Amino acid sequence: MLFRPLLALVLAFCLTFITAPSSASAAFVLGNERGNSEFGKVVNSGQANTCKSISSGSSGSITADGSFKELCLQPTEIFVKVAASKRKKADFVPAKIISPANNTAIDQVYGDLSGGKFSAQGGIDFALITVLAPSGEEFPLVFSVKDMVASGDKSIAAGADFSGTTLTPSYRTGDFLDPKSRAKDTGVEYAQGLIALGGDDEDLERENIKRDLTGNGEITLSIESVDSATNEFAGSFVAVQPSDNDLGSRDPVDVKITGTLYGRKA
Repeated sequence: MLFRPLLALVLAFCLTFITAPSSASAAFVLGNERGNSEFGKVVNSGQANTCKSISSGSSGSITADGSFKELCLQPTEIFVKVAASKRKKADFVPAKIISPANNTAIDQVYGDLSGGKFSAQGGIDFALITVLAPSGEEFPLVFSVKDMVASGDKSIAAGADFSGTTLTPSYRTGDFLDPKSRAKDTGVEYAQGLIALGGDDEDLERENIKRDLTGNGEITLSIESVDSATNEFAGSFVAVQPSDNDLGSRDPVDVKITGTLYGRKA
């Protein structure tokens, strides 16, 4: 029968990959194609999501002028502002990060430092995160320091705070298709089964007409340690920003993000 030779060929093909030496895969990870041996130690370990740090007892000061680079913000806790019940006022409650597990930090952000202001100009300045509230509701959000302008003291020293605003971009792009193939820039602008309603329903209109809505956030950078010899600084941050609005179809909630920070004056 022709089936048996074909089956034998498929099994032989599969066994070739199963019995291949592990050194081959290691060579791929550690070879020139993917960097060096340090990549092999970091990949799938979660270390890439960890900001650098300096000794907590480090002291000194750095003049807040020129420019900064390598600014890294690593979230450690996220809270969403929701009401526990209809009779209670909305308040921040702790939420659990469910996606992605090891890719929530903002890193390599650079910008201007003149006049005692952190003015972000680029870098890996946003991260897409989904959190789970105690009620079981999921909240996607864009943790962002885009267009951040945080003002403070004329020097970066322990105890100094820099506060300001940030831009929160849309979680979805204009080409994102919802389950009914509706999108802002592509696809259709209505759901086929809802044409008979005339489009005069407010909830349906919000679903049908996609809008690229951005938001504004507030952030405070608190400096706790400074190494003036290397121009490094570290501390913590608190950011409050809106969650995702699903291209205008849902009302965003306030999200509070706290964590650690690291940076270096250029």
